[in-house]
Amino acid sequence: MNIKVAIQGIQGSFHHQVAHHYFGDAIDLDECVSFRDVANSLKANQSYKAIMALENSIAGSILPNYALIDSNDLHIIGEYFLDIHMNLMVLSGQKIEDIKEVHSHPIALLQCANFFSQYPHIKLVESSDTAITAKRIQENQLKGIGALAGPVASEIYNLEIIADGIHTVKSNKTRFVVLKASNKEIPKELINKASIKFELDDTPGSLATVLNVLNNCKLNLTKIQSLPIIETPFTYAFFVDVVFEKYKHFEKAKKVMEIMTTHFKVLGEYEKSKQ
Repeated sequence: MNIKVAIQGIQGSFHHQVAHHYFGDAIDLDECVSFRDVANSLKANQSYKAIMALENSIAGSILPNYALIDSNDLHIIGEYFLDIHMNLMVLSGQKIEDIKEVHSHPIALLQCANFFSQYPHIKLVESSDTAITAKRIQENQLKGIGALAGPVASEIYNLEIIADGIHTVKSNKTRFVVLKASNKEIPKELINKASIKFELDDTPGSLATVLNVLNNCKLNLTKIQSLPIIETPFTYAFFVDVVFEKYKHFEKAKKVMEIMTTHFKVLGEYEKSKQ
């Protein structure tokens, strides 16, 4: 039986690639226009699992997605790091001098800004997904318009790549997380990474104290991201990723953190990606 997986974007997008790599061929896609729609798909049981990009090695963290996972009480059950290869693709028979516009997701455009600075005649246009323009170009036989997407999109929509690997930094990875509406997924003996959220009172040194607790409990901090708490100006929630060798170390840290913080929440416990 196929697994219903929600993704932001359509077939040929990077989210589709991750879903395919992570789950294999036995999937049915729920193609969502926005990340909010992805969260809603899980909450409404339209899909069983979901893929969501969380950070890119060039563009940084996708902050609204942290908030979506938190506010919808979604659970991270896995992660996947995808090497991102950005390619300029068009209807066959065209040269880059023929291209007037290139459409893609804003983060994709940002990752290729240096390349397009060489071609001031090309207008960069933001779209909701990397693959959707590729599909539209093929369906409507649009000349003079290029799509910026991964190589899979060129294969699916039969477009010609006229410039490949044009992202500014060649070591370009995006971290995706696998989400569920519930967190009963992985045996404790396999769990070696966790994503947590906490809030602190306005006490000098409180963050340093919490970080010391994580260290004393043999947890290795791999990511910390602050996000403003909208309802309370100039206060912040902290989203943290930690890795550990033994689950009991994380259990100990949880008990201490629940006492030390004004709000503590586990966003996910899972097996870290081998990248």
